[in-house]
Amino acid sequence: MSVILRVTGLEVAYGPISAVKGIDLEVPEGQIRAILGANGAGKSSTIKAILGLIRARAGTIEFLGREIQGLPPHRIHEMGIAWVPEGRQLFSTLTVHENLEMGAFARVNGQQFGARLDEVFALFPRLRERQTQLAGSLSGGEQQMLAIARALMAGPRLLLMDEPSLGLAPKVLQRLFDQIREINTRGLSILMVEQNARQALKIAHYAYLLEVGRLVGHGPARELEASEDVKRVYLGG
Repeated sequence: MSVILRVTGLEVAYGPISAVKGIDLEVPEGQIRAILGANGAGKSSTIKAILGLIRARAGTIEFLGREIQGLPPHRIHEMGIAWVPEGRQLFSTLTVHENLEMGAFARVNGQQFGARLDEVFALFPRLRERQTQLAGSLSGGEQQMLAIARALMAGPRLLLMDEPSLGLAPKVLQRLFDQIREINTRGLSILMVEQNARQALKIAHYAYLLEVGRLVGHGPARELEASEDVKRVYLGG
């Protein structure tokens, strides 16, 4: 199984404050991997360093065998990494269709656009019904569907997801995680940051546990889900 993303010795700091302290992780092709931890654990900082949104203080980040740390975010996106940001960050005054056009802008030509649109509408039929509706008028669950669909429009090799369950009702949350699993079964590799460890471990193949910027554990999701220590600290058991 080939590794498409490899992070080694990653350190991230905000001035004198160290947010990520030398972590290693990798994402093999075709897998869902999760980064779990409480607020302030360094999860989002890790994702933003991979995306080039913040500069790593130390370490290497390789995507498809090429070092990408130091590249601007648009180049990293063009190489095949797409992002579903925390809080969705949709273009609220644009329609659903226009948001999807924005997602395709950098990597999809006109001939590919229709096929890509059909793919995301097959995955999220509700968005087909809402094409002309303003993104800001959608429900929370529909907005999260649109944020994911917008990222998929770029045809990425790797999807980074930052807290996809944030603010969603339990019923909506379950459907969302089923859709994330479906996206993965279609061949897309996923690295997901998630506070809801219980849900993330149900769909992930492997997970990393972060505490105040340090990697304190990792392993196959089923093993972590069964661990008494993980249950006590991360699952409320």
